[in-house]
Amino acid sequence: MIPSRWIPLIGWLHGYRRDVLARDLVAAVIVTLMLVPQALAYALLAGLPPEVGLYASMLPLVLYAVFGTSATLAVGPVAVASLMTASALSGIATPGSEEYVGAALVLAALSGLVLLAMGLLRLGFLANFLSHPVISGFVTASGILIAASQLRHVLGVEASGHNLVEMGSALVAGLEDTNVITLAIGLGVWGYLLLCRRHLKGGLKRLGLSATVADLLTKAAPVSAVIVTTLLAWGLGLGAQGVALVGDVPSGLPTLALPSLDPELWSSLLPAAVLISLVGFVESVSVAQTLAAKRRQRIDPNQELIAMGLANIGAGTSGGSPVSGGFSRSVVNFEAGAATPLAGAFTAVGIAVATLALTTPLAFLPKATLAATIIVAVGTLIDLPAIRRTWAYSRADGVAMLATLVLTLAHGVESGILVGVVLSLGLHLYRTSRPHSAVVGRVPGSEHFRNVRRHSVETDDRLAILRVDESLYFANARYLEDTVMELAARQPGLEHIVLACQAVNVIDASALESLEAINARLKDSAVTLHLAEVKGPVMDRLQHTEFCHELTGKVFLSTYDAWQALHDRVGAVSDRVCGEAGLAASK
Repeated sequence: MIPSRWIPLIGWLHGYRRDVLARDLVAAVIVTLMLVPQALAYALLAGLPPEVGLYASMLPLVLYAVFGTSATLAVGPVAVASLMTASALSGIATPGSEEYVGAALVLAALSGLVLLAMGLLRLGFLANFLSHPVISGFVTASGILIAASQLRHVLGVEASGHNLVEMGSALVAGLEDTNVITLAIGLGVWGYLLLCRRHLKGGLKRLGLSATVADLLTKAAPVSAVIVTTLLAWGLGLGAQGVALVGDVPSGLPTLALPSLDPELWSSLLPAAVLISLVGFVESVSVAQTLAAKRRQRIDPNQELIAMGLANIGAGTSGGSPVSGGFSRSVVNFEAGAATPLAGAFTAVGIAVATLALTTPLAFLPKATLAATIIVAVGTLIDLPAIRRTWAYSRADGVAMLATLVLTLAHGVESGILVGVVLSLGLHLYRTSRPHSAVVGRVPGSEHFRNVRRHSVETDDRLAILRVDESLYFANARYLEDTVMELAARQPGLEHIVLACQAVNVIDASALESLEAINARLKDSAVTLHLAEVKGPVMDRLQHTEFCHELTGKVFLSTYDAWQALHDRVGAVSDRVCGEAGLAASK
């Protein structure tokens, strides 16, 4: 029998009842109504034919339902992934062309393979290298770029660009060609959706509807905008008046086929696929964990990598673009009562029905409607006040966030996210290369020790206790040497130095060499080096090194033990080898 940890859906199906089925079906209907216009809109954003967005909302949803661990994550095309897709493919082929669509399929499949490989190798932790400030800056900039890219459809003009500067100049140059009817549709839908978002829920609640129903109807407002503007375009013949319409959408289900196997194309798209994979994974897992916590459920990040990988491979082999977990759809899915991932599979069935039955009326849908829908949707992604909050709390994180935002806007999405990641890692290395440390003294009448600069504590001129508040590794090893030797130079009468290591989780080979050098230099200065509160795993490694035998002092179980042994009893402590004392220290 196949273990449920490999196919989580098996676990969900145990005890699957009619009431659970009813909840999943209701959620699927609501999410389908929301996903149809979003799928079309995000295909437009990615520069792809509208049917690609629908195709990306079928097989990927079924695959995630089988292999995913979240009951409510709604997988499909999302704004940020669509923007990154457009950016990655813009230099390869003309948007909308057959070559462009083929490259999109390769990008989806390649993203899926990257995610799948990370999941099989259990590399979910790699997503932690994308810090929250970097992701926040990137998402905010992406939201601005997405909104700016859709203004051309609202105005009915030809304008394009890879960054905000190029888009802005192209829009200004094309203003004189604005189509008034298109502008009226775009602004009308934009205003209608904003009014619905701000006031419809409250109005429906005043009419007696429950808060849940009112919220779901509010989130489904784009469907009514699509229906009304489609009927207007059809009835008034707006296509003949210069209003850009979606056009013919092929009827029928996608066919399964391998994407292009051109090695040159695959290699050129690999960097973009890695970025789309990482950003999409971080976004998906964040949403899934947030919703799972509300139901006290558990998300397995590595299994999520496998599920999202298979979903993207499914998109690449069934005519779709890269997919991810959408925040707004997942929240709607959650609030609609989705109980298992099967709600996603039922949503895929709904999209398939829509693809078979609604392609004819969708041909009259104005692109301005989809553009306005995208602009309103990405408004939730833009969080400019977060820059001020982050800057006020941490200048380093503020710099990383601001640099990511500015470079994404000024140069493009790939440059922005890459610089953000590099800055995050660089700032982390810088911070940990200068670890916080403090000379501590005993709080009178207690076994507690605090920073001598912050508290009134007992000290001893012949004894210094240095608390190290960071793991020791190659980047900060030399800094520790300088700190200890500076401490020894400041106190001429110093006879003992104790390194309090309660915050040290790792001592790598470089740090070990620094400890050996510190021990030797202090010995030459007639100062004895001791350690205190060394954690068991760290002590286990030290016991097998020469440092243990050469240590001039001893290893104490606690800082208080070191104080009792050394305070006012200098010279009374006998040297003991590290291995002997370490057995006690690691208990």
